[in-house]
Amino acid sequence: MMAFWVSEIAAQFRRFESETGARRRVDLPMKISAIDHFVLTVRSIPATCEFYDRVLGMRAVKFDSGRRALVFGRQKINLHQAGREFEPKAKAPAPGAGDFCLISEEPIAEVIRQLGEAGVSIEVGPVLKSDAEGPITSAYIRDPDGNLVEISEYRKD
Repeated sequence: MMAFWVSEIAAQFRRFESETGARRRVDLPMKISAIDHFVLTVRSIPATCEFYDRVLGMRAVKFDSGRRALVFGRQKINLHQAGREFEPKAKAPAPGAGDFCLISEEPIAEVIRQLGEAGVSIEVGPVLKSDAEGPITSAYIRDPDGNLVEISEYRKD
């Protein structure tokens, strides 16, 4: 009897949420500390690996029976081939839909110089911005799929 009552209350609450748009408040939210990885859906995994290795110094690795990822620092970018994504996946995966910020250990002037030597155009920058840890100086580029890649240096001022 108790299980039916709990089930009925839960069903009523779900109806209330869907009718009013209300959401339950989490009294004790979990503590997220870092990003381990994110996924880019790409047109060509080899072209993406070549670009991120040659231009940004990331290391292309294989894992889980041939899946590919780009490793840097303590993070990685998992790669999905467009049209052959692994499950579960984003609701609408698409090449060129990414927009993310990478932190460089090099000064932004050196980053821009190296990008120029690699033949990569600066879309915007250098510009002053603010990120999760404070002020940064950023330059924006596009990868082979058109993803917007922000490369930043923490400002020391």
